[in-house]
Order: sequence, then C-alpha cells, then structure tokens
Amino acid sequence: MAPRNVFYAQSGGVTAVINATACGVIETARGSRRLGKVYAGRNGIIGALREELIDTSKESKATIAGLRYTPAGAFGSCRYKLANADDNRREYERLIEVFKAHDIGYFFYNGGGDSQDTANKVAEFSQAQNFPITCIGIPKTVDNDLPLTDCCPGFGSVAKYVAVSTREAGLDVASMAESSTKVFVLEVMGRHAGWIAAAAGLAKDSRNDPPHIILFPEIPFVRKDFLKKVKETVNKVGHCVIVASEGAQYKDGTFVADAGAKDVFGHTQLGGVAPTLVDMVKAEHGFKCHWSVADYLQRAARHVASKVDVKQAYAVGKAAVEFALVGKNAVLPIIVRDKKSKRYRWHIEDAPLSKVANVEKPLPRSYITKDGYGITAKGRAYLAPLIEGEDHPPYRNGLPAYVSLKGSMVRKKLPSFEMDG
Repeated sequence: MAPRNVFYAQSGGVTAVINATACGVIETARGSRRLGKVYAGRNGIIGALREELIDTSKESKATIAGLRYTPAGAFGSCRYKLANADDNRREYERLIEVFKAHDIGYFFYNGGGDSQDTANKVAEFSQAQNFPITCIGIPKTVDNDLPLTDCCPGFGSVAKYVAVSTREAGLDVASMAESSTKVFVLEVMGRHAGWIAAAAGLAKDSRNDPPHIILFPEIPFVRKDFLKKVKETVNKVGHCVIVASEGAQYKDGTFVADAGAKDVFGHTQLGGVAPTLVDMVKAEHGFKCHWSVADYLQRAARHVASKVDVKQAYAVGKAAVEFALVGKNAVLPIIVRDKKSKRYRWHIEDAPLSKVANVEKPLPRSYITKDGYGITAKGRAYLAPLIEGEDHPPYRNGLPAYVSLKGSMVRKKLPSFEMDG
C-alpha cells in the first residue's frame, strides 16, 4: 500500500513550545516509510477548509529542527470551532473532499479543549462516511485545563515566566515602596482555571515574599476581604504584590473584569482585571499602584522556557504519529506522572478524544491555601517540577535566532469554499 499523506494543524492560542510539538510530528513522520508528506494547515483547520496546505517537505532538516526552539505557531493558528455535523454538514464534507484530493490519511490537530472537540467530530464523521482517515488530537494549552493528562504542553513555560516575573517585579516594588508604588498587580491568563496564577506562588520562598495575594477563578472574589488583605500586607511588609487570574469572579459567577462581550467561542470577553483591582485599591486606600498584563508575553517567552515543557511538547507530537502508525484512532497523547518516584518522572499514554473534548480541569482546592490567597505545599509539589531546567534558544547579535519557514503551498485541486463562520 502506498504511503498516505499527513495533515497537521495548530489551533487556539499558541505557546512557547507548540512548534516543538510540530517538530516532533514532522521529524517522526519523516522517519517512517509508511507515511507520505506532511501538509500543515495554514491557520489551523481553516487551512483544510480553504485547501491552503503548506508542504513541509520543502523545508530543510535544519529548519524543522529549529522549530523546537521557536515560539508561536509556525503555520498559523485559528479560533474556529466546527459546529456539529448535523448543523453544518457541508464543512465536514469539505474536509473529506480536501483529504481525498491530497491523499491524506492522517489528521493531527494540536490544540486545547475546543480543538480536541473538533478532532473528535472529524473522527466520528469520517467513520460514519466510511472514509479511512486516522484522527489524533495533540494536547496544547497554556491554561493547563485539559482533563486526564497530568499537565499540558505550553503550561510549564508560562508557569516559569510568571514565577520569574513575579519574583523580579516583587524586588522592584520592594525597592520603591517607601516613597512610591506600594501595590503592584500582575494579570495572567486563566479564564476558568487558576493554574497559571498558582504558578506565581513558586516565587515565594518565605512568608513575606511575593506574591502576597493570588486571585483564582476557583475562589469567589470578595471585595471587602481583598481590600482588607491588601491593607494588612502593606502595613506588615511595606508593599503588596498581587497576581490575578483574568477569570477572577464573584460568587454569582460574574467576572471581576467582565467587558460585556463574547468571543467567537461564546466565552465572555474579559476587560482587564488588573486595572479594575487597582481602581478598587486606590479608591479604598489611596495607595500608589501599578499594574501589568502578561498577555501574549507569557505565552511567547521562549527565551525562558521550561526544559521539561519543551521535552513534553516534542514527546506528544512524536507519540501522536507513533499511535497512528499502530492503528490507534480518535485518541490524545497524555502525560502521566509516575507518583511512585521521588523524582519527577513521566511517560506518555493515550486517552479517548471523547473524554477530553470540551471538559475543563480546574485547580484543585487542595492546592489553594485555606484563606484562598496562596498555594499549599501540595500545590507547590505539583507545579515545581514543571518549570525545571533551561532550554535556551541560540542567540545571534544579542537576540534569539528563531527560524522562519518557506511556507510553500500545495497546488489547489478543488473549487474555492466559503466558510459559514
């Protein structure tokens, strides 16, 4: 049987290590005689619908290897969620047409919960249509909220960035607090799960070290208690460093920073919890405050990536191809922590896509201190290994020397297609 081609696509918010996963997929596929070319979707699943396929065989071995240390999405990503096949059959039929036209027998979708939902839907539809394509999801999300897997590739590096930034900013604030800024708020990602905010707690070595307050989506925000804690901290320490998840919310589920709009997935658009908190503190206590939003910086910071995270990102890409080659379908490579080992050890297993799609894993209550403003020893034990080790990119003229692709497009064979979204 002639080798069939591979379709790989990146989806959702990109990370510092998603290209390491792409590297794992492409290098492993290149090493198998049973697989043909690897085509990458330009801008995720949109690339398949528009028949915009990047031929990675045109890229050199060195360039593909360089993806391992290059941040962002080398092939472009998207936030586009397929509706159910019953509601939008034409898009699924279009995917099958494109796969047939380019002899694609393997579909690898690299993303978070919504992306795994897409991969699962494509797997179900192709099976119902008796079209022979293997669909494998590949985990990626800085939010670390996918179920079943111990952690998500992309999270370890964001966690490291946030912990480092909290420690460094904390030293800055302490230096200026006597006559200037007394309260600093760092806003980090995390709509419904506080994993990233929790990582800031790793910066704290002693009781008075920052962060002094962490705000988690899992713990209802109480304005009165928060303002009291800020005042007590400034009185005791001389300053207060706060790390707030963008998804901090009141008991009724209203986000502290609800901007009153929705994104393309129907999620509430958040308007900035950091300036909202600063306004509260200024109004109540009159302290001089500063705030910062980590935003894209936290997920693009490959220069301070976690070595563990880079290894895991590559490993799930490699495993996805290996799973496909042994006949597995509609599964996701997951990271499993060896709980019997005193040292941090992990390996890769697989889980059904149907059990991962659209399921969020919140930060366990046992990882959060009783007062709701910090992390416990148990939380630290989980988080600390994920930020271990440095994996610096090569530098040239004082800057990281990241790779860029030729991005050679495959010749289209089908009529153009208008998407519904």
